[in-house]
Amino acid sequence: MFSFLTYCYLKTVAVLLRSIVALGGRIAGRPVPRPDEVRHIASRDPWRTIKIHVYHPAKSIKGPRPVLINFHGSGFLLPMHGSDTEFCQTISNNTQYAVLDVPYRLAPENPFPAALNDVEDAIKYALLCSKEFDRTRISLSGFSAGGNLVLAASATLFPPNTFHALIAFYPALDLASDAATKVAPDPKGRVIPIPVARLFNRCYVPPGVDRRDPRISPKYADLERFPHRMLMITAEGDSLALEGEDLAKNLEKLPGRHVVSERMAGCNHAWDKRTRAGTPQREARDRAYAMAVDMLNEA
Repeated sequence: MFSFLTYCYLKTVAVLLRSIVALGGRIAGRPVPRPDEVRHIASRDPWRTIKIHVYHPAKSIKGPRPVLINFHGSGFLLPMHGSDTEFCQTISNNTQYAVLDVPYRLAPENPFPAALNDVEDAIKYALLCSKEFDRTRISLSGFSAGGNLVLAASATLFPPNTFHALIAFYPALDLASDAATKVAPDPKGRVIPIPVARLFNRCYVPPGVDRRDPRISPKYADLERFPHRMLMITAEGDSLALEGEDLAKNLEKLPGRHVVSERMAGCNHAWDKRTRAGTPQREARDRAYAMAVDMLNEA
């Protein structure tokens, strides 16, 4: 674990960064989450529940319905639950899927494996609700750090074929490599600043923990354990793009896989959270979300 002085430093910087991001969100007018329902589900800790947002599908069906479990981006330390509300509404309005939008504990207050434990607990909740959710049509989605978590969970915590599909938007797959070694396909892109990327990783992974652990860096997971159906969305101006695309290319080589990988031109990391109507970035966001709909609607 962190030493006392290290924790105090990381906590101070994290609080400052959270304040800056919150102020920026208010100025930019971040969308307000509008779930159909809010639930408190059990966690492995008897004194704590996980507050999730539920989006019910517009298309009603008889019996258990398919479910998409979504995890937001955060750099493992930013409280961004609800930032995917437009994505969640797109899925629930255009598929038969219910969407569970799930938060997770943040670092440095709760370093690895706390967030991954919350992801596991949320997935187990859906698996246990067999009268409400179709266990054969449970899919996962995640953005950035959330993409890391769903890829790690699918490849290390659950048996193969547990999940119908996995959708990853610009995920962080390799926390073992220094941020300075990662370059964006478009060098003019607005990448995550190297000191900030290092801070994210330092807050999430305590000293002495192997960052090549596939639960931390899914790049090092057994390829055979990932879901057979995957959509990988990357951004041209993102230094995380190549590691996501490399994973998709390696999975495509395996028999029986359906892998779709798309790099969005003219877009940066998390571009879909701040688009304006009539811009190429809005068009790319709509296309990426439509690809997610198509992946889920395919048999």
